[in-house]
Amino acid sequence: MASYFGYNRELMVLFLQMFSPAECLEFIEANEQPRPLVIRANTLKTRRRDLAQALIQRGVNLDPLAKWSKVGLKIYDSPVPIGATPEYLAGHYMLQSASSFGPVLSLAPEPNERILDMCAAPGGKTTYVAQLMRNSGSLVANDLKKQRLKATVANLHRLGVKNCAVANYDGRKLPAVFTGFDRVLLDAPCTGMGVIARDPSIKTQKTEKDVHRLAHLQKELLLAAIDAVDAKSASGGVVVYSTCSVMVEENEAVVDYALRKRAVKLVDAGLEHGKPGFTRYQQQRFHPSVGLTRRFYPHVHNMDGFFVAKFKKYANALTHRDTDDNIEDDGLSKRAKRKLQAANQQASDNVQANVDEDLSAASEDEEEAQGSSEEEEEADDENEEEAVAPPVVATKPASKGKATPTAAPKAQEAQEARAPNKFANKKPQKGGKPFNKFQGGKSGGGTTVKSGGGRPGGFTGGRATTATGEPKPPKQKRFMDNKMAQVRMQKRQKK
Repeated sequence: MASYFGYNRELMVLFLQMFSPAECLEFIEANEQPRPLVIRANTLKTRRRDLAQALIQRGVNLDPLAKWSKVGLKIYDSPVPIGATPEYLAGHYMLQSASSFGPVLSLAPEPNERILDMCAAPGGKTTYVAQLMRNSGSLVANDLKKQRLKATVANLHRLGVKNCAVANYDGRKLPAVFTGFDRVLLDAPCTGMGVIARDPSIKTQKTEKDVHRLAHLQKELLLAAIDAVDAKSASGGVVVYSTCSVMVEENEAVVDYALRKRAVKLVDAGLEHGKPGFTRYQQQRFHPSVGLTRRFYPHVHNMDGFFVAKFKKYANALTHRDTDDNIEDDGLSKRAKRKLQAANQQASDNVQANVDEDLSAASEDEEEAQGSSEEEEEADDENEEEAVAPPVVATKPASKGKATPTAAPKAQEAQEARAPNKFANKKPQKGGKPFNKFQGGKSGGGTTVKSGGGRPGGFTGGRATTATGEPKPPKQKRFMDNKMAQVRMQKRQKK
């Protein structure tokens, strides 16, 4: 079906997700038929009856648009270009699609109000708003593209609008410039999936990526439009959001997002025609009030596809829900969210249990490592004791009773230089006792060491001895070794 009607495959998949196969075929076939030409009588300069009589005299075949419109005329055929008649040049009417009447009728502007049209070009809805305001109050027509504003200014002059100021700002930043409006109209940029009959290039140029990109922009614009309106307005506090697209991602999903991000509520759009919006779509569940929005289809209403939603702002302060900066939403139902929360909690509990188990195992390994490290440190200290023991020297009695050492071998001096003494920088303990037990008492006190039993270089292999030749008790060494092991363990635990 996509190749037969000239659509790309992505768009056809999106349409089949929204409609049943039979209704999708009706929608596609309706897009192949041209829409009726519609004009809107400008009541600032004429009445619809007088305009109809003037055009009939020129051979134009026309009828009133519908019961819901008091200014629309449907043109069937015309012997003259309908956009070049004297009545058109005089500003008696405006060429405008029937579906674009809906947003202005839903906005319901009143005289002497402050109203903003955020995306105004080329000015069809703006001039209709000024017409309903009877050229009173203040109207701001804003658009991002400066080139399109030229057509807006031309239409304002041609139709005799005098209460409108034209602005060229990014709509997302507009609340920093203009605020305090009674009503705001936002006809947001969209993919144009409802006006394929007017622009067949949409069939091949638009993709699903464009839908999501524009949906993000529409959310930002809608939040800005809500921020620009004054909730304390006696007659207004109204925001109307509309698109010429039938995609749910650009319509109901955007409206549901605004309901969660701002202090607004949906009210009846005030339109007699149109179908209610979706409250659920595939796996997404929207707020029940989204059913108050209105949808228009070419195969049902014989007009361009359109969407209209009307908000009422009840507070100027941001809601607590706006603290979340994520612009996207999962759109899950409450039941699905509860299941997801339960699964996340179960996963968190499992992770915590694994962490506790790992910590207990690590503590056991740490205790074992502590015991083995103490044994290794004791062995290392014994080896260091052997390495730093003083060399054996031969002594001979002196004349005054002092021991005079002989010269040590050069190899012995080199070995002593290579063996560092880790206790060399330690301060002595209290009571004047040396910290290093290998450092003897006072010099010349007759302290000697027992020979190492033939070790190379003259190093001893036993412990230090006292003057009587008995081995020194190792209690102080064990105490210090245990103390140092405890200090090392405390440092490791702190790290």
